[in-house]
Amino acid sequence: MLDIYYKPLPTFLEIKKSNVHGLGLFTKKNLPNDYVLGISHIKDERFENGFIRTPLGGFFNHTNKDPNIQAVHVGDLILVKTIKSIQAGDELKAIYTLYNPEN
Repeated sequence: MLDIYYKPLPTFLEIKKSNVHGLGLFTKKNLPNDYVLGISHIKDERFENGFIRTPLGGFFNHTNKDPNIQAVHVGDLILVKTIKSIQAGDELKAIYTLYNPEN
C-alpha cells in the first residue's frame, strides 16, 4: 500500500513564470528519480473528463521533449512522480495526454 496523503502543493514546490508556457511548477530542492510528488487528479465522475484536478496537476507544464516527471494511475488517483533526478530550480514537465496519461 502506498503511503500517500493529500497536500495542495508540497512545500518544496513553487509556482512561477515558465519559459514553456504561462506559469509552471518548479522544485526548490533536488529530487531523486522515482520520487512521488503527490496526487495530481482524483477520479470523480461528477466532473468533466471524470477527474478533479489538484493544484499539483494544474501547474506542471507539458513537453514533447525531455520530460522529467510522469503521471501514473494508482486506483482512483493519478500521482506524479519523477522519471529522472531533478535539480533545485528546474521546472517540472511531463509528456501528457489530457486525462489519459498512460498513452
